[in-house]
Amino acid sequence: MGSQRTDGGRDRADPARGHGEEHGMVSTSTRQERAAELLDRVLALADVVVRARRAAVPQLERVNPRHRRSALNLVDYVAVRSQDVRDLQRDLSGLGVSSLGRMEAGVMSHLDAVLETLRVLAGRAAEDVEVPGAGPEPDGPGLPGAEILRRNTAALLGPGRDGRSTRIMVTFPSEAAGDPRLVEDMVRAGMDVARINCAHDGPEQWAAMLEHVRAAEQALGREVRVAMDLAGPKLRTGPIEPGPQVEKIKPVRDSSGRVTTPARLWLGEADPGIDDDAPAVPVADAAWTAARTPGERLRLKDARGSGRTLRVLEATGPGVLVECSKTVYFATGLAVGAEDGTEGVLGELPAVEQSLRVRAGDTVVLTRDLTPAPVRAEGPYRIGCSLPEVFTDAREGQPAWIDDGKIRCRITAVGPDEITLEVLQAGPDGTKLKAGKGINLPETDLRVSALTDEDRSHLPFVAEHADIVNMSFVRSREDVADLLRELERIGNTALDVTLKIETVGGFESLPPMLLEAMRWQDVGVMIARGDLAVETGFERMAEVQEEILWLCEAGHVPVVWATQVLESLAKKGLPSRAEVTDAAMGQRAECVMLNKGPFVVDAIEALDDILVRMEGHTRKKSDMLRRLNAWAPLVE
Repeated sequence: MGSQRTDGGRDRADPARGHGEEHGMVSTSTRQERAAELLDRVLALADVVVRARRAAVPQLERVNPRHRRSALNLVDYVAVRSQDVRDLQRDLSGLGVSSLGRMEAGVMSHLDAVLETLRVLAGRAAEDVEVPGAGPEPDGPGLPGAEILRRNTAALLGPGRDGRSTRIMVTFPSEAAGDPRLVEDMVRAGMDVARINCAHDGPEQWAAMLEHVRAAEQALGREVRVAMDLAGPKLRTGPIEPGPQVEKIKPVRDSSGRVTTPARLWLGEADPGIDDDAPAVPVADAAWTAARTPGERLRLKDARGSGRTLRVLEATGPGVLVECSKTVYFATGLAVGAEDGTEGVLGELPAVEQSLRVRAGDTVVLTRDLTPAPVRAEGPYRIGCSLPEVFTDAREGQPAWIDDGKIRCRITAVGPDEITLEVLQAGPDGTKLKAGKGINLPETDLRVSALTDEDRSHLPFVAEHADIVNMSFVRSREDVADLLRELERIGNTALDVTLKIETVGGFESLPPMLLEAMRWQDVGVMIARGDLAVETGFERMAEVQEEILWLCEAGHVPVVWATQVLESLAKKGLPSRAEVTDAAMGQRAECVMLNKGPFVVDAIEALDDILVRMEGHTRKKSDMLRRLNAWAPLVE
């Protein structure tokens, strides 16, 4: 699959070609000779494909008949890409013949067409050309590859929208469980597939989200598919000792230090209808908050012992909205005095999340023990590791990345209960190492199933309620077989399957994993670019995602382009220019996924607009020459 760069990526001039040939002045005899030479080279390439087909017969025989043609084409494509055909491509193009650059959807038919063209150009009779036997073939004529891919996309991801064949998948936030209006707005804006992550929330919340999706379908007359992610064996840092139970509020100041907006906070229950931005702290006695009145002054000594005065803005009974022109640290058990001499006592506040600040050159020790790690001012730092298999499979010298690649490390020692890491790269002022952050070991062969015990416990719910199950951290053909066996055991063979490619192992094993998945009715692939970029290296990410797109097109498998699409827009309300270009490039996939954020509906609308515009310009690797209105006046 990987493209081998044997010549540094530069085109090499053919010294045998004269100056006249470079300008297209080629004699008929020379053209025939060159066509004959290229004919032999393409025949040799076709022979490689046929031999690959014959070797793959055991896998092909297990494929669902519906996918037989696709599986054969997948084998054909992998066979061609096992060869370096760049010189052949250049020579074919120089002769005015297809350069094989767009053969993904139908490899053998493309090779046959090139062979026939070269035969005619070489002046050879059909009976004089010995074409390799085709090997295993599907029964009947069948659909063209592009049509098969469109059929598979509709079956997996539902019908497309007018003017937009690329579907939009959206990750549900936890709030979607209690906000049917949000879900309806997402469907109205253009969401085609709702994604629910089983790593968050639980069956009660998932059921509520599903109910809202089905209600939105009915209200808007639109079909929406539901995909549920299994969490998989995510490797994460362990817990860190909690910090103090405090809540800090501070006013907004201008550049001169003058307060422009006082700090606000709810004592007791918040009322979002009055102020949904102010945080809230519990009060032990509800009767005390009910007795407060607007304009009243409350006094306290905060967690630092600083005297503070709070002014009551609103008193709803269950809650009191207060403001202060100074910074205040509220703490569990703190007493707040009222003008009538009574006191309210603050209830239990959540502990402040703590972290370890690591720098290049520091030592981090991953431990099997998941006891909360103590906070230290300097290394060596110790923190738990969530996956026990790591301590058996990791090796000295292998790389390790923490928190989406923010901290780059090298393994310097491995013991039965500890792995020692040397920090090679972090931020200029260090990087915060927090609990629950992902650890990537791209060169470690982790002998762990992609289907965890927790995933197995979630599968019955997913099989009953969802349309698609997304399998996380799938690395091997056996991982895929394990999932299919579990679905057969549950008794649901109608649930569609998507393989999330987010590790180097998953990328390298993608062809056999797809052949295994093709035993099923409908299958897709998600390019999970977050973990995959960390695993492969950011500089290689563009190459890897292209190769996945090509391979899946050869197998007529729909692809979901995922992770950080319009991330700034969804989270902050304004996209970066690079994100818009990235979203446009996602149009080559069959589906583009958005992550959650407060502006997710705006992001869906923007993505819908981008994809509709790009629809007229590109389809997979082909440029579509639609009319460009901006330049029309030059010729009218």
